Amino acid sequence: MQQITGKVTADATIKTLEGGKELVSFSIVDNDSYKRKDSDEKVEIATFFNCAYWFNTNVAKVLRKGAVVRLDGRLSARGYTSNTGDIGAALDFHTNYIKVLAYAPKDGTGASAKPAPKAEASNKSDQPQENDDLPF
Repeated sequence: MQQITGKVTADATIKTLEGGKELVSFSIVDNDSYKRKDSDEKVEIATFFNCAYWFNTNVAKVLRKGAVVRLDGRLSARGYTSNTGDIGAALDFHTNYIKVLAYAPKDGTGASAKPAPKAEASNKSDQPQENDDLPF
């Protein structure tokens, strides 16, 4: 199992496949940076992931542009040739667990995302539940 964290790049969409099966489709970007060894120049790296989630389409309501999420699942890479003959590659993430770390801003201004309460989407029904009644 792999884990990635990133910002949702566009509002999630729900796709209905033949046979009625539904899937939530969205993409995230993981931004990173480093300084070159022989320079003070900062290099920015953005890695984009195309994500699919099959277990519950209700999660699409919170997967809006600007939300920050942590995903567990399986990464795969694929090559393709575009209509113009260009060769490219894409990273796909087959998601089986979503944790919203920060919700997208409601006003669409790009302001900082609001921290999310402890709510998670998962296909794992046997996860231990937090108990707020603990005496310590």
